[in-house]
Amino acid sequence: MKSLVVKRSIIIGRHKTSVSLEQAFWRAFKDIATRRNMTLSELAMSIDAERNGNLSSAIRLFVLEFYHSQIEATAARGTRAARPSSAA
Repeated sequence: MKSLVVKRSIIIGRHKTSVSLEQAFWRAFKDIATRRNMTLSELAMSIDAERNGNLSSAIRLFVLEFYHSQIEATAARGTRAARPSSAA
């Protein structure tokens, strides 16, 4: 699967910066912002405030962690549902 890196400008605070992400990461980043009722700029600003290093890499790691936590939550719900209830 070949995914081209797409460079886009985004405003963080009051300055414009460019972010380079693969198309799949842009889609996921937009999806997360929508789910949180945030703009891309707002979400990027929150990631920027806590990052160590490159913003593009920080966004990729944020997206990865978001979906990883979704998988863990789904697995936890499945584990609870699979447990037999104890009869009193």
